[in-house]
Amino acid sequence: MSDLKKMYSTILGDSFPADMTISFGNQKLIYKKKSWGIKQDDDSIDERGVRYGENPDQEAALYELVNGNLTLGDCKFIEPGNGLVSAIKVEDMLQVGKHPGKINLTDIDNGLNIIKYLMKKPAAVILKHNNPCGAAWDTDLPTAFHRALRCDRIAAFGGAVVLNRTCDVTTAELLAKNYLEVVCAPDFAEGSLDILKKAKNLRIIQISDISRLADFEKYRFVDFKSLIDGGIIVQQSAVNSIRSINDLKAASATWKEKTYTCERSPSQREIDDMLFGWAIEHGVTSNSVLYVKDGCTVGIGTGEQDRVGVAEIAVQKAYVKYADITCFDAHGIGYADLVLAIKKGQRNMTEKEAIDAKVQQDKAGIPGSVMISDAFFPFRDGADVGIAQGVSAILQAGGSMRDFETIEACNEANPKVAMMFTGQRSFKH
Repeated sequence: MSDLKKMYSTILGDSFPADMTISFGNQKLIYKKKSWGIKQDDDSIDERGVRYGENPDQEAALYELVNGNLTLGDCKFIEPGNGLVSAIKVEDMLQVGKHPGKINLTDIDNGLNIIKYLMKKPAAVILKHNNPCGAAWDTDLPTAFHRALRCDRIAAFGGAVVLNRTCDVTTAELLAKNYLEVVCAPDFAEGSLDILKKAKNLRIIQISDISRLADFEKYRFVDFKSLIDGGIIVQQSAVNSIRSINDLKAASATWKEKTYTCERSPSQREIDDMLFGWAIEHGVTSNSVLYVKDGCTVGIGTGEQDRVGVAEIAVQKAYVKYADITCFDAHGIGYADLVLAIKKGQRNMTEKEAIDAKVQQDKAGIPGSVMISDAFFPFRDGADVGIAQGVSAILQAGGSMRDFETIEACNEANPKVAMMFTGQRSFKH
């Protein structure tokens, strides 16, 4: 077992070259490999790059775009000088302990990928395995982080937190109450680092350009997918084009010469949640369905093969996480710990029964939420899952042959459910 533990702290050899050039015809992109000289316990400096890849037996390297530009068709891609994660310097690693691994870096990157659409208000995104497990924005940063954490306290364990405002002392105190791998922010207020650094293995990363992250909405980058035969698929990166109510479309469809329209229009709160939810959706592995309410995620379903299945998974996760946070509020322990204590005869079954009753009564906080789907519903059954839980509105891409059935489902609901189309799919694989 000691060898297995050592495996996760070992830095592999690095066989990747110092420079990399990618040619697109006569256009070139030039990259430089990143390394960081990190001070060790014996005061020596260890100059290395990425600790390892997705698993401890995979070598990995991080490269920063340092020269060249690329225009293909009408798309001009991001130019050098706009580095975020790839431009992290050793001075930005306010506390790092070990050299970062690939997952640490990609979690931060996807957090930035989401939060770039949430720069109008203080926001926090908590990620685990490159998916958000909780996200919220609010009038102040401590409240945003607190609400994001309560969405999924379980998955947040060992997660990465990305903040879009200076980490103040109050936020640092909330962060310090949880076991986290990474905290990333544009800056850290006086006194906040003293609090965070008490967790010796916490990686604290400052990326000052988060303050200009809204600029990155308009940038595209080259997105590579390598195949097992050595081939490569190249695509333009996705862009979220749903940024205001003007980008939304009324839910309408025609079937057998009959026009179907959604009878209820969304409220301003529901529109705000549609826009917030679509921003979060931009960073969730597909197929995915989210439930969001009042600028906070309620349940996040990720990476499922069918849409009704992921709608159900998002519900199931919401119930599990709601039971956990309800138990934690009441007893200071998680729901699973309570169940185990009851099994051992250390606690009373009535405590669990009270929590279960509250979860069922509240339907895990889903009623009144907005259901977000990253693509259209091929059948109405996916929407029916959310409607049965009490969602008040739905946002989906639209474009299914059976859109009329989903519209009917919204109109048949009691009370009626509002629905809008994006006209844009938001797949991420």
